[in-house]
Amino acid sequence: MAAGGFCKLPNGMVVVALNLPSPAADGSTGVRVLVHAQNRARALTRLRNLGMRAVYLRGNAAPPTPDEITAVLHHPDGLIWRTSPDSAVTVVTELWHPIRALLRRPAAPA
Repeated sequence: MAAGGFCKLPNGMVVVALNLPSPAADGSTGVRVLVHAQNRARALTRLRNLGMRAVYLRGNAAPPTPDEITAVLHHPDGLIWRTSPDSAVTVVTELWHPIRALLRRPAAPA
């Protein structure tokens, strides 16, 4: 389950924002994922097809900001992420990353 929200665009499409726990199980800060899709169900399906099976959107507690919407609309894949700030007052200076950078598995030790 994830906190997040969505925003419906004038053309009928949506941008869904989800705060997910870090994929590394080391207790590090989580990630904020943005998805641009036809509707909320398709946005969640895109994430589930990438292996994020336990992703659900309940409510609209943390909708995407205008800057986040602009970022995902300008990305060719329409699916981006960056680390979540520790608090709402923290200014994030990290750039957005394509989702494949999050899903890339570390190389096995030789």
